[in-house]
Amino acid sequence: MIFTTDYKLEKFIIEAEWEKFPTDVQNRLRGCLIDLLGALLSGTKSEQFEVGLRVAKKSFGLGDVAVIGSKDRFTAIGAATAMGHASNAYDIDDGHNIIRAHPGTSFIGALLSVAYDKDATLKDLFVAMLVAYEASIRMGVAIMDYYKYAHSSGTFGSVGVAVGVGKLLNFNENQLNHALSISEFNAPLVPGIRSVEYPSMNKDGVPFGVMIGMLSVLETECGFTGNKNLLEADAYSHLLDDLGKKYEVLSLYFKPYPCCRWAHPAIDSCIATMKENKISPSDIEGVTIKTFNRATLLSKIEPKCADDAQYNIAYPVAAAIVHGDFSIDHVMPEALSDSAVLNMMKRLSFVTDDELDRKFPEKRISRAEIYTKDGRVFVSRDFEPAGEAHDNIGTDWLSAKFHRIAGCVMNEDARNCVLEMVLGDENISVRTLVDTLNVLLK
Repeated sequence: MIFTTDYKLEKFIIEAEWEKFPTDVQNRLRGCLIDLLGALLSGTKSEQFEVGLRVAKKSFGLGDVAVIGSKDRFTAIGAATAMGHASNAYDIDDGHNIIRAHPGTSFIGALLSVAYDKDATLKDLFVAMLVAYEASIRMGVAIMDYYKYAHSSGTFGSVGVAVGVGKLLNFNENQLNHALSISEFNAPLVPGIRSVEYPSMNKDGVPFGVMIGMLSVLETECGFTGNKNLLEADAYSHLLDDLGKKYEVLSLYFKPYPCCRWAHPAIDSCIATMKENKISPSDIEGVTIKTFNRATLLSKIEPKCADDAQYNIAYPVAAAIVHGDFSIDHVMPEALSDSAVLNMMKRLSFVTDDELDRKFPEKRISRAEIYTKDGRVFVSRDFEPAGEAHDNIGTDWLSAKFHRIAGCVMNEDARNCVLEMVLGDENISVRTLVDTLNVLLK
């Protein structure tokens, strides 16, 4: 490969300003923050978050930066690490179909921590989010082509962290180039397919991407140099040609359910078919889900922990059939022993449909065939997951979702207060936002 350092991406980052963004991009960034705060807030209930707090305290020490959901304060890298553990804990954050990963969750904890540390405004945070989305998604395309296998969120998140934090720190072209290149070269090459086939707390590798992104910034500040990142290579530089013309942040999808996106259309196909035909769970003899091959590879084990329940296809579908929904409540420890759900799991089968598989990853489609005990068969229409980019998801949809997923940690008045702040004056301090969140959590 031939590498050319022309600073195209770095100039885009430096010149990015809130007032220059189209209105739909501004609205999308507000919506993204609502969504990511919902993921962070609900994530404070998770075991991952408790681990993240212990890692932050033991490895990086206490400091002056507040963490959402904690009474302690940490260094900026410690706070980023702790919130990086919370943000993806329940797999309820935004995603991008082409890179098959979750960009926002991979950098939001780091951007909040540095914005808090530097007393940046909400407007500054939005701009940092925008450049992080645009850079990490494009880099994700390059990385997956270069290595020839699917990575997961933490891989690209290291780049999003470096770019977004660099923007908040007012890095110049040269500094941004080093931080970008260091973060891409050292990014954790998370094996995406292993993470969904064999669920564990390893998940999408988000905390490790956060730490590497933050360390890349620190290395840059201390004089470490790194150039020749993949977006400077002749094979991938074209991915930057539409910077400022096409906004990848508008191509995100948003998740209604706290589980792998690949299970969502199967959930919806069952819920809709049961509702339309007045089928009760007790009527069902068996269910066959026709879908794309990757979805059939998701774990089908009886879950013993929240991660087993999320990176699974049988458990979420069974829970949705039994309860008519799949929510954060259903991945909590007390829900995992529900005998009705576990019994329903045994009646499910998952089959690759070649036609649906050919449409992946641009489209993720499932179809349910429900067999009742009295011999009837009900076949659903083809379902895509709700919240796709072509659904033109706005702040109303995301606000309603925020109420659903943050309800486990905040009352309605508190949730409305958070929404008013994010949708209101973009000149308020991020410190004000984070400190208010912690007061409302109490």
